[in-house]
Parts: sequence; C-alpha cells; structure tokens
Amino acid sequence: MVQLSKKKINKNLEGQIYKLLYQVIADINNPKEAEEFLKDFLSKTELEVLAKRLGAAYYLKQNQDYSLIRKNLAISSTTIATIKNQIKKKGFQLALKKIETEEWATKWAQKIGKIMKFRQK
Repeated sequence: MVQLSKKKINKNLEGQIYKLLYQVIADINNPKEAEEFLKDFLSKTELEVLAKRLGAAYYLKQNQDYSLIRKNLAISSTTIATIKNQIKKKGFQLALKKIETEEWATKWAQKIGKIMKFRQK
C-alpha cells in the first residue's frame, strides 16, 4: 500500500512539483511513452488501481451492469458506486471523451479502409 509522509512540504514547492507532473503528462506523445512513464513512476498496484477505475468508468458509461463490472474487473460494488459518483467530474469526462473519440476514429478508419479496398478492385 502507498504510504505518504505526514510531514508537509512548502506550498510553493508543492505547486511547482505538481505543475511539473502535469506538464510531463501533457507532453507525453503516444501510448508507448505513456506506458513507459506510468510503469516507471507507479507501482504495479497503483497502475492496476488506475486502470480499473478507468475501466469501471468506461463500462458505467456503456450502461453495463454492476455485477458484470464487478466480475470482469474484480472490484467491489462500493468501488463501482464511488466511481459512478465521480464520473461527472471533468477529469473522468475528459478521459471518457478521449476514449470515445479514439473508438470513433478507429471505426471510421476501418470503414474508409474497406471502401478504398473495394474501389481498388
């Protein structure tokens, strides 16, 4: 489990290191870079928790049943309910919109590819 020191750091310094973190995340250019960053900076457990939270939010957005989410992601109903309460927050909405956009782009790229193949025949 993650342990956080009870000692507080200077607020200005805290703001600076958070700004650095946000900038590094914003500058990640592709999924491979994101994977390398996350695997190096987060423990396996922290990464799994983050992935499961995103997965649960995605399934909730797809109107999947709690029991299916609980079974597939091996998380509790309490965790699912917590995520459901947080899903309207900007960060969750941003992530879900990015997933939706990627799915749309992939779907249309496949359709266009099929049309192009058909026209080449």
